[in-house]
Parts: sequence; structure tokens; C-alpha cells
Amino acid sequence: MVIQWFPGHMAKAKREAIENRNMVDIVIELVDARIPESSSNPLIDEIVGHKPRLIILNKLDLADQSKTEKWLQYYNKKNENQKAIAVNVFNQNDIKYVKKVLQEMMAEKHKVWVSKGMKPRATRLMVLGIPNVGKSTFINQMIKKNRAKASNKPGVTKHQQWLKIGNEFELLDTPGILWHKFEDPQTGVHLALTGAIKDALFHKDDIAMYALKFFKTEYPGRIQSYYHLNEDVTDEELPDFLMALTKKLNFGDDYDRASEKLIFDIRDGKLGTYTLDPVPQDPTVEVELD
Repeated sequence: MVIQWFPGHMAKAKREAIENRNMVDIVIELVDARIPESSSNPLIDEIVGHKPRLIILNKLDLADQSKTEKWLQYYNKKNENQKAIAVNVFNQNDIKYVKKVLQEMMAEKHKVWVSKGMKPRATRLMVLGIPNVGKSTFINQMIKKNRAKASNKPGVTKHQQWLKIGNEFELLDTPGILWHKFEDPQTGVHLALTGAIKDALFHKDDIAMYALKFFKTEYPGRIQSYYHLNEDVTDEELPDFLMALTKKLNFGDDYDRASEKLIFDIRDGKLGTYTLDPVPQDPTVEVELD
């Protein structure tokens, strides 16, 4: 199953982001806490360069908390020039926490400015992230206005814009940027399941079958419990299990409809919190695993 998507405006957004990099103090990268690796664009390393980076794992309320903690350990030990936090951007207390962390990241630079007799100016931020990780909602919460276009459809923001956040921050919004080719096909599947790729670009039954196998392995019993199914399932019986689910939902033989409902229920957290991406086994980064 190969899923790809690289609209033309995204290539332009990458070029513009690199051009504007020197104007900002900190680059904020938003990722989906359910898929931290799959939703982290490898092109962003090139865009960020040596700038300090704050990685925000958004949608904390939908992700498996224990796995989120391991992802934070991984990111915070990987690079001394970056910091990672996990939030729910709809929570104003979390937004206050983000601003506090940004101020802490700029503290040394402000001291240097003051020592040189300079008045600290507003911290300039660039916000990056692939479509549908909550970037526009995050920006609106930061500025407490609906200036950035927010939607649950990927690929809404098309142009860059500077936004003022009180007297403390100036923020450069950018369109969501995907990359040309997913090196691991599973990345596309994870993006599709969580809603980062337009639903018209993949076969729903393929994604549903992947979801069934994943939940069977990582969160056994959840699907049976939520949909009141008695069936057990093995890998060989996944098609039969999808058929049983379709019947249980009273969808007749409409497996696509059942697949779509399963996908949307998973996205909405109705089957509980979950994290699709395992923490990388990087020998240079020590992470406390179970």
C-alpha cells in the first residue's frame, strides 16, 4: 500500500521557510503525539538548520501517555539544541506552558542583549508542521484570535503570514509541508489513519485492516469491547473480522462504510488513546523502556 501526496504549494513553502530562517529565533515544529516520527517531516531538519527547535507533541489527549513520555525522553536526549513538550492546543494552560518554555529558551539570548545595552525585542518564531497536526489551531490559541485558518481538513493554509502575539512574540505561520516520498510505506498508512492525508487518496479498507491488526497487537480487546463483538481475531482472519464488524454495524455488505467508521472512531479517540509510532531504538539516545 503506497500513499503519496506533495501538492505544489508545499514545495514553494519549503523554499520560503528556508529563506526566512535567518529572521527567526526559534523554530517550532508541531507533530502529532500519536505519530511523532511519521508526522515529523525529514525536510524540516534542512529548514531548521542550527536554529533552536521546540518540538510540540500535539493531541496529547488522544495519545498513549506512557508512550508519549518515552518520546519526550527520546527527543530531549537526542539534541541539546532542541526541547520537546507534549500539549493539547485546545487547553489554554498548555498554551501558557508553551509560552513559558519559549521564554526559558530565549533567556540566555536576552541576557546577552541586555549585557550589550540592547533592549530585548519580541521573540521571532517560525511554526512548521505537516497538514492536520493542529498548527492553525495552535496559532489561533497563541494569539487568541481566529487569524490563522483552522480546519480538520489537511492542506488548508496556503501562504505564509506574520502574526503578533502580544509584545512577547512574533510568529511566522507557514503552510503544512509534506515530503516527496515516504521512505517507509507505513508512514503513509499512519498519516492516513490519523487524518493527515486526504481521505480520497487511499483505500479505506486497507487502512481499516491495518488498524485492526495494530489494535489486536498493541491494544487487544478494545475493538471487540467498543463494538460489542465476541469474535477473536488472528492475522489470517482480519477480512472475516472486518465482515463481522460490518454486520454488527448493520451496514450489510458495505465494507467501505464500516472501514470509514472504524477509521473515524479511532481518530476521534472513541477506542481509547493510542500511539502508532514506536520509539526508535537509537543507540546514541538512552530511553527508559518497559
